[in-house]
Amino acid sequence: MTGPAPRIDGNVLEGVSATALWTLYFRASEAKRSDGVLRDPWAVTLFDAIDYDYGKFGRPNQSHAVRALAFDAATREYLTAHPKASVVALAEGLQTSFWRLQRQGVTDELTWYSVDLPPIVALREKLLPHDDRVVSLAQSALDRSWMDHIDASNGVFITTEGLLMYLDPDDALGLIRDCAARFPGGRMVFDNVPPWFSRRTVRGKLKLSDRYVTPPMPFAMTPDEAVALAGRIPGVRAAHDLPMIPGRGLYKVLASPVWDRLGFLRRGRPSHTLLEFG
Repeated sequence: MTGPAPRIDGNVLEGVSATALWTLYFRASEAKRSDGVLRDPWAVTLFDAIDYDYGKFGRPNQSHAVRALAFDAATREYLTAHPKASVVALAEGLQTSFWRLQRQGVTDELTWYSVDLPPIVALREKLLPHDDRVVSLAQSALDRSWMDHIDASNGVFITTEGLLMYLDPDDALGLIRDCAARFPGGRMVFDNVPPWFSRRTVRGKLKLSDRYVTPPMPFAMTPDEAVALAGRIPGVRAAHDLPMIPGRGLYKVLASPVWDRLGFLRRGRPSHTLLEFG
């Protein structure tokens, strides 16, 4: 008899790349719940296959699960209208969006470009199933050469889940600007942390446990600042603040749009932004 397959050491990921394990932990923990808001079998498989001190990320919550659902909804909407589009997942980390969307029947004709640094790509290729529709590009999202690989003839949808907040503001806005210039007619979805949250991370004050302090997140936007990008960045013809996805319990309550009537609460919440390129 053969024993269980050896687990992969997650310590090969360091710095910001290690946040891929943080988000994996939270998504897999939610997916394992009988009442979880996210069904994500491949997240559970990855979590179980990677040996790591996940406990240092503190007690898991629903935040990364509802973010994943928001990104799925925006991607699915675009693919429904553009089934042969190219989806570009920048800094994809250990996300398993492709397989969740596959279960929803919108991936049959697309090409999915997974862009991330070599250690992440190596883990993905070792632990996730091969699929001819998925193209791996082992490089930084800031290395614009990834753009040369993208077939834009049937539309382009760019996801930057958990990426922009870790960038210098000039780099984050520059990436948006260059994507808008290169892929007119495409769309891009990204998530924002609010300014107060960003300031805590930059000061090193956001501790998930006594063993882990989150990396600095210098790029922050309020929902209204993100929507204003439509008049600020050439090529961005429209910007939308996406509805918050209801979770369980308090996460369901906080997703209510009623809270946005109070300006300080709207300015203080995280947000997801969809850009349309002209």
